[in-house]
Amino acid sequence: MLNQMLLLFQTAEGLERQEESQSLFNILVDSGILGIIIYIIMFVLFVISVYIFFERYGAIKRAGKVDNNFMNNIRANVQSGNIQGAKALCQTTDSPVARMVEKGLQRIGKPLRDIDAAIENVGNLEIFKLEKSLSTLASIAGAAPMIGFFGTVTGMIAAFYNMSTQQNVTPSVLAGGIYTALITTAMGLAIGILAFVGYNILVANVEKVVFKMERSTTEFMDLLQEPSN
Repeated sequence: MLNQMLLLFQTAEGLERQEESQSLFNILVDSGILGIIIYIIMFVLFVISVYIFFERYGAIKRAGKVDNNFMNNIRANVQSGNIQGAKALCQTTDSPVARMVEKGLQRIGKPLRDIDAAIENVGNLEIFKLEKSLSTLASIAGAAPMIGFFGTVTGMIAAFYNMSTQQNVTPSVLAGGIYTALITTAMGLAIGILAFVGYNILVANVEKVVFKMERSTTEFMDLLQEPSN
């Protein structure tokens, strides 16, 4: 008896899922060519947003990882006159801070103003690399809701057009256009919110890396001025 009840329950659940999938498919089909195009655009924007976020998040996190003893080792090598050893340490460390310090080591012997300018130029390039594709994510955050609203307008136009061409107006006549209007709006807002939140998370992480870069630059410049004191 119990097995029969479980079998009936599983059958009913399977039918319900099948009906839901069929209804969703019908909604997509009834949306028309323009609605389907908007759905595809939304899906592409979602995939791009997810890819940019995780790719940039990993890259920024790796850029922010600096050994706490890195600057101490640089200081020890410079103070002992082992400039080549300090350069070798920078070359084996894959981080913006290491590349900035390496550029400063290459300019040792020149005026401090020139060294600081060279380090600043490298820092600007590193920040540009960190911020790569962030503008695209920001654009998606603004464009996705607008595309969703465009789908809303076209869906309502389709709904009223169907209403005007039918003698007997029933809910099913309006359903396709209204479904398109609501779904595209919801998709646009959801993707826009996700892209906006992701963009701000990445910007906050970039600012943390920039702070570490500025702190390390200050320590290095102070180190170069120590012998003259």
